[in-house]
Amino acid sequence: MIDVIRETIVITGFVFVMMLVIEYVNVVTSGAWQSVLARNRWVQYVLAAGLGLIPGCLGNFAVVAMYSHRILSLGAVVAAMIATSGDEEFVMLALVPRQALLIFGICFALGVLAGAATDAIARRRSAADAFCCDGLEVHERVEGTALDLAQIKRQWRDCTAARGVLAVSLVLLFALVISGEIEPAGWNSVRVMLLVASAIALFIVATVSDHFLDEHLWRHVAKRHLPGIFLWTLGALVAMYLLFERSHLDVAGAVERGRWIVLVLACLIGLIPESGPHLVFVTLFARGAIPLSILLASSIVQDGHGMLPMLAQSRRTFIVVKSINFVVGLAVGAAVLAIGF
Repeated sequence: MIDVIRETIVITGFVFVMMLVIEYVNVVTSGAWQSVLARNRWVQYVLAAGLGLIPGCLGNFAVVAMYSHRILSLGAVVAAMIATSGDEEFVMLALVPRQALLIFGICFALGVLAGAATDAIARRRSAADAFCCDGLEVHERVEGTALDLAQIKRQWRDCTAARGVLAVSLVLLFALVISGEIEPAGWNSVRVMLLVASAIALFIVATVSDHFLDEHLWRHVAKRHLPGIFLWTLGALVAMYLLFERSHLDVAGAVERGRWIVLVLACLIGLIPESGPHLVFVTLFARGAIPLSILLASSIVQDGHGMLPMLAQSRRTFIVVKSINFVVGLAVGAAVLAIGF
């Protein structure tokens, strides 16, 4: 359970700081980058799939954060979640690097195509209907993003409760990352990215105006999004712990029942927003027990922890994206298995 709490803090913390950075960048640029992405869906699909290819789940968290602010479309989320294999990417690169690169390339291409198809099928609906919050607000006059040392001193001299809470929270997160309390496995990519993101978010909280901090960072990000992300992530991880760590399911034993059954099982398990169960199929493939098609299907459907923050944003979108991934993974896996791979 300590590991569950640690993972919850990592996921919630990174999503939180990503949202702070997104709010800041959007106001500084007066929404220009958001407009560029909105005008070109193919750029969205490639960007999202590229973020999905980053080993681990942090790229996916960034995609969910941008989706929740109307920056990326539903199809872009599908692209990212098909392209990603979550934490399994690290293991695949270690055990079967040549096949891993092939699978990553296929997943990237499928993600871009599936993302475009998703938005094309859903084009009758307004794009705004698919998003989870009111979007990023851009004022006509950009306020509070320029570095003004005199203003910063005044704000800290009369520090508001919101600034104090956010600053202390980010300092604690930064300290926990530095000390290894919430990411004890050495200086891996997750730890470095979380540390950098936390430092950037702390700089933002320390320098923006009271108006910007209160309206954008406190009321929108901290009060509206943070509690739901933390509770839903914690609940999902606890459920996964009870299901797999305490019940001792024998997934590997199902291999003896036939490859087609294992293919369906791999896709079904891929629906679980957790990394651990999918490692079974990576291990089985590395040992030659299952064909490439089953590992490919598993990689397409599963997204590690990437979709956990979406549970807090929109349960309906979570179900839609996972369903699309399941259909694509099962169809591609069945086609590849049918031709003998």
